[in-house]
Amino acid sequence: MKKITLLLIVLLGMTYFMSPSRCEEDAKDADDLGEEDDDDDEDDDDADDTEVKEENGVLVLTDKNFDTFIEGKDTVLVEFYAPWCGHCKQFAPEYEKIAQTLKENDPPIPVAKVDATKASALSSKFEVSGYPTIKILKNGEPVDYDGDRSEHAIVERVKEVAQPDWKPPPEATLVLTKDNFDDVVNNADIILVEFYAPWCGHCKRLAPEYEKAAKELSNRTPPIPLAKVDATAESDLATRFGVSGYPTLKIFRKGKAFDYNGPREKFGIVDYMSDQAGPPSKQVQTLKQVQELVRDGDDAVIVGIFSSEEDAAYEIYQEACNSLRDDYKFMHTFNNEVAQFLKASPGQVVMLQPEKFRSKYEPTSYSLTINDSTSASEVQEFFKKHILPLVGHRKQSNDAKRYTTRPLVVVYYGVDFSFDYRVATQFWRSKVLEVAKDFPEYTFAIADEEDYADELKSLGLSESGEEVNVGILSEGGKKYAMDPEEFDSDVLQSFVMAFKKGKLKPIVKSQPIPKSNKGPVKVVVGKTFDDIVMDTKKDVLIEFYAPWCGHCKKLEPDYTALGKKYKNEKNIVIAKMDATANDVPHDSYKVEGFPTIYFSPSNKKQNPVKFEGGKRDMEELSKFVEKHATKLTQKKDEL
Repeated sequence: MKKITLLLIVLLGMTYFMSPSRCEEDAKDADDLGEEDDDDDEDDDDADDTEVKEENGVLVLTDKNFDTFIEGKDTVLVEFYAPWCGHCKQFAPEYEKIAQTLKENDPPIPVAKVDATKASALSSKFEVSGYPTIKILKNGEPVDYDGDRSEHAIVERVKEVAQPDWKPPPEATLVLTKDNFDDVVNNADIILVEFYAPWCGHCKRLAPEYEKAAKELSNRTPPIPLAKVDATAESDLATRFGVSGYPTLKIFRKGKAFDYNGPREKFGIVDYMSDQAGPPSKQVQTLKQVQELVRDGDDAVIVGIFSSEEDAAYEIYQEACNSLRDDYKFMHTFNNEVAQFLKASPGQVVMLQPEKFRSKYEPTSYSLTINDSTSASEVQEFFKKHILPLVGHRKQSNDAKRYTTRPLVVVYYGVDFSFDYRVATQFWRSKVLEVAKDFPEYTFAIADEEDYADELKSLGLSESGEEVNVGILSEGGKKYAMDPEEFDSDVLQSFVMAFKKGKLKPIVKSQPIPKSNKGPVKVVVGKTFDDIVMDTKKDVLIEFYAPWCGHCKKLEPDYTALGKKYKNEKNIVIAKMDATANDVPHDSYKVEGFPTIYFSPSNKKQNPVKFEGGKRDMEELSKFVEKHATKLTQKKDEL
């Protein structure tokens, strides 16, 4: 009996200890089964990629199911949205109502949405640049919707497009070729023409905005036509008008071309072209208009005086104004009172500076008489010659239009022409005037030290401690700083004279000169740019890079290999420069992005060749070097 009892205890103990082990095995089996089930679920997910789900009556489309769903459907309404977009969230209830209404249509019209932040392929395909973007797909082709985001407006538009006989309206943008270009352009008072390439990404982004602007301007009275030219197919036209990049836009007035300097979106194009369609000169009706500009203006006052619009001089004046209309404010008058105030007679153009810029060293006004033999270019030269006062006010707003001439002498201090500070501003300006009169070959300007804080820093003057600082911006990007000292006209006179005599050394931001520079790629810094890159005995390929630039990092192995390839060519230098830490002391080497690569031939140092368009690898760069090299000694197949 005891043996049986003992056996039972042993068996119970074994059962106790085996049970957890079995549960663990079951759990493990269950986990394994779960993993298998997960795999099955993943397979199911893959199989369901093309399945179209529905949320509150709106179909959910993705990159994977879009094409399958759209195929064979006459009309589909699609919204491209972003989950975080406030406008999209606001629109969601209205869109669900639209879905329900169109579902009840006969026949039903599908309403779908696409999360544009996830469906990147679709966003790119349909050029989605804002949220929400609504498109009506007619037989798979998108029809833009720009109306109200209301149920009534959208439903009505979708039903209209869904009609069996509906066809998209013809493009408002005219298509020009060599066969019709001259006929259309020469007969248009004004027309905007886009030269594009079918493969160009910028052109594709511009296309819908350009077409919308064309539609808007076609309804204007009188209409302003917009046209386009496929520059790859019409290469002769592209060459004729100097097209070197895409898209290039030009305004034509009776066949004469002018650069387009306006925006590249619908409303900007419409506003700019509407302004361009008007005369370049605004008519002055009263004397008060001129007097106010003379008293309070900030730029030269330009007024043409004519007997009438039929005056031949008036036509020449308008032609001269047209190409400068973006940079100058032109006026004209037929008013005798204005003519008397300006001491001018019909056929004359008068230029005068606002009162705050006048001085005893320069005339109060300048005048030009336009006669039958006067050309528009002569009138333009008159404008350019007298647009600046002896010492003007350089600002961020007028810098690019008024102060591009070099050398430019700039006097920096707290410039403020408001009533309370005008006296102090003019006090220092008068000191500059005394010097400027003796150097007519240079442009002089005053500038507010806060507006040009970065420029002062680049001159090494931001911590000078002086109330007034002076810099000279010279040709080739060179700049010079006056040593900080108490400012007066004689101090400025000495500084400008020293510059004129070539006694000043330019300020160049530079990293330290490398102690060793024997690698396959020469390191250039601001202080060694002239010695290495501008060496007339050598051809130099120079890469301007930024340490943080991903493209530059990707290029580095190929660029180093290129340096090794030409290492034995004593007169060919492969070089690089950190353009974020060093000044590029020559304007010919413009750096507008990274990496920027130039080939500097030994015989054309001021005319380097920019590497553009090709693949940035050793093979393409090598071809570029050998194409432009003047100092290549080895045969190409030996390199």
